[in-house]
Parts: sequence; C-alpha cells; structure tokens
Amino acid sequence: MTIISAAPSSRSDNERGFTLLELLVVLAILGLLAAIIGPQVIRYLGSSRTQTAHVQAKNIEAAMELYKLDAGRYPSPEEGLQALVKAPASDPAWNGPYIADAAALTDPWGKPYLLKIPGDHGEVDIYSLGSDGQPGGTGEAKDVGSW
Repeated sequence: MTIISAAPSSRSDNERGFTLLELLVVLAILGLLAAIIGPQVIRYLGSSRTQTAHVQAKNIEAAMELYKLDAGRYPSPEEGLQALVKAPASDPAWNGPYIADAAALTDPWGKPYLLKIPGDHGEVDIYSLGSDGQPGGTGEAKDVGSW
C-alpha cells in the first residue's frame, strides 16, 4: 500500500501576508496625509478657477476693443457680449466674430460674464460674480473682472 503524503508547502513561514495591525497603520497614515493635503488641493483648485475667470475676462475685454475699432463704439447693453459672436442688426460695420465660440462668454462656474458700460474700473467692465453669483464675496466667491 502506498501512502501519498501532502505536497510540501511552497510558502515558508517567513513569507506570510500583512497582519491586520500593519494594514491599520498604513490606513491611518494615508488618512493623515489626506487630511493634511486635501484642503491644500481644494484651495488650489478654487484659486485656479478665479485666475481662469480673470484671464477670460481680459480676453473678452480685448475682443471688445477690436469691436470698438471696427464699429467706432462698444456694443450697447441691449446687444451685450453676444455682439462679439454674432452681428447685431444695428451694426453694419461689424467685422467679426471677435470671439469664435459663445461658450467663451461663460465663466468657470457656468454663469455668463457680465458687461458694464461705462465701467467702474475703466471704459468697460467685463466681470463674473464668482462661485456664489452674488456681488462681493471673498475667496472663490469674490467678484472677478478684467481690471
């Protein structure tokens, strides 16, 4: 009679997996890193939207200057910023589009940029009311404009 013995284990006692305690320590360290780094990343993302809004407002302001060179005036408040994309019926000297895509007239928070003629900061103000859509504010909610 032949006795079949169990095959020797391919793993030695020194090659065991991680213990539960080791896994908990690693998870605690990862949690601490997330708590420290997370707010910094969120603050950076908020400031990048504000900076993007400022750059876009400056680009729209430059397009307004081109419009003024062609038409001899800025678009009226009734024509608004859409006059940079599509010719107003009241302006035969229009030589645009001055902005290729109407989506460029939307701020990083999905709201349309606002136009004020005459502006508080210059001949024309292009601005966004920030993340909250209300005048004033601080941080990401502050007003951002071409000034």
